[in-house]
Amino acid sequence: MDLLNNLALGFGVALAPINLLCALAGCVLGTVVGVLRGVGPVAAMAMLLPATTALAPLSALILLAGIYYGAPYGGAIAALWVKPPEDSPAAANGIGGYPMAGQGGAGQALTAVVLACFFAGCAGTLVLVAFAPELSWLAVQFGPVEYASLLVWGLVGGVVIAPGSLLKAMGMVVLGLLLGLVGRDVPSGVVRFALDVPELREGIGIVALTLGLFAYGELIRKLGQPPQLRAVFAPKVTGLWPRMQDLKDLAPAVLRGTLRGSLLGALPGGGALLGSRAADAAEGKIQPQPGGVPMGTPHARALATPGAAHSAGAQTAFMPLLALGLPCNAVMAVMLGAMLLHKVQPGPQLLTGDPALFWGLMASMGLGNLMLVLLSLPLRGLWARLLRVPYRWLFPVIVLLCAIGSYSTRHSSVDVWLVAAFGLAGYGLNKLGMEPAPLLLGFVLGPRVEEKLRAALQLSHGDWSVFVMRPVSAGLLLAAVAMVFLVLTPALNTRRAQAFAEA
Repeated sequence: MDLLNNLALGFGVALAPINLLCALAGCVLGTVVGVLRGVGPVAAMAMLLPATTALAPLSALILLAGIYYGAPYGGAIAALWVKPPEDSPAAANGIGGYPMAGQGGAGQALTAVVLACFFAGCAGTLVLVAFAPELSWLAVQFGPVEYASLLVWGLVGGVVIAPGSLLKAMGMVVLGLLLGLVGRDVPSGVVRFALDVPELREGIGIVALTLGLFAYGELIRKLGQPPQLRAVFAPKVTGLWPRMQDLKDLAPAVLRGTLRGSLLGALPGGGALLGSRAADAAEGKIQPQPGGVPMGTPHARALATPGAAHSAGAQTAFMPLLALGLPCNAVMAVMLGAMLLHKVQPGPQLLTGDPALFWGLMASMGLGNLMLVLLSLPLRGLWARLLRVPYRWLFPVIVLLCAIGSYSTRHSSVDVWLVAAFGLAGYGLNKLGMEPAPLLLGFVLGPRVEEKLRAALQLSHGDWSVFVMRPVSAGLLLAAVAMVFLVLTPALNTRRAQAFAEA
């Protein structure tokens, strides 16, 4: 009964006109972000972050969340017409989607991936509703010692699951931790590493860092690509409804993708992208039924499976943030920044202190998935036209919006220059094969790790052994060490590299 009462509370709040409007706006923007090239959900959310200060906290979070879980729909749609897919979350989708569209099956493929995303998104929301309160109740038992160890475990998870070299990912996390130290130390009031720049006394803004790394850096990279890589094939979409037998054949693959996406989306360092890649790689190893079609061939299965994993992972990625206050990927790090900007403290106290916000956000996700189905199929012609927008028009618009967004946060021209500097740094990191997501994770979690670590040492009078003497803390640290050693074993390290390479 408690669950039903909580859901009734959530839907009562989510159905308020302003919240419905924010959910619709977030779904539309998320689909556009997924379709368009040169911008992703991280950058889009960071650009809108200053504008959300005019909204109530729940409305702002509904808007930003809609952008994230709406992006899988747009990315899967773009995979039908762009070769290769321009956004990394849809990279797996293009293996079978683009050839299928070229053979006249765009309508069936579009319906298959939209229905798969809808099913997986609803399933991910149910997982979130079922397990987030239980996880939150468990986290209530945590003190500063356990919470500090939990944050360290999250940072290690971000390193282990990040694509590419473990050493490079570790370097990115450490760099993020160092950048998080810039600014005023709250307990002592001492200004650290500000380089006598008055605007840096309060630290580096998360908006400037995010826009630089994920928007400007990506723009510079795409400007260096040959124009033919952005070629668009936009066939006329007819015959939307696939045969019932086709849907039955897709069901097992969609279920597997949903399961993998739900699990991997909630892991530290994971998220929707990891789930999509892993689902596509794992599905390719499964032998099809007699008469079935293997992965990598023009068939809706190659599109719906990673799409379902991506959509499910986008929902369950909210679980560690809302229940534990631990962002599991770069998008959730931006969501954490939005929550702190609106004076909302994520973690176990959120469920007990503001149940209307918690359950209202849950209910809005279910409504948002329904909105996305209604947006994706009837407006398919609009999404195809967006793909034809020349990149030379998108580039200046995105640059201008990023500059305005960074300036409006603190009304400082220094932030605009920081965006440019981080953009160049992001491009350089990309050339060196370094993922910026662990850096953002370290930047956001760094001050929280320092705060909990300081509180834990104050309680123990400077005794570091308290971290191994407390059972929960010792278990979390042991799990972090075990993750590192496991991924360093030759077999697992090879499989990890193959999972990212194949996807």
